[in-house]
Amino acid sequence: MRIPERYKLKGSLFEVNGSYSITYNGVQFYIIASDGLGWEHVSVSSETRCPRWDEMCYIKNLFWDEDQTVIQYHPAKEDYVNYHKNCLHLWRPKIEFPIPPTCLI
Repeated sequence: MRIPERYKLKGSLFEVNGSYSITYNGVQFYIIASDGLGWEHVSVSSETRCPRWDEMCYIKNLFWDEDQTVIQYHPAKEDYVNYHKNCLHLWRPKIEFPIPPTCLI
């Protein structure tokens, strides 16, 4: 996981863990990045709406290389947590995980 220092908010934790503020497509996004328990994680939120696909792609490429696969989970209903209605999450396990063949994508 990369550290986009220019967007890091003052008072953020060391390394990747911390808070970031990014304006893209005229929308202010607030990001919390963490790296622990075998996972890299970025949550992306806005006060006005959920991030769109192109915005999530832009933010993904700030924190990870273009050749790295990052995923969004849709958990079982019983495991669903929603603290912020305009927030989406990107996850990357620190282990090799299966990726469908490109002919299926």
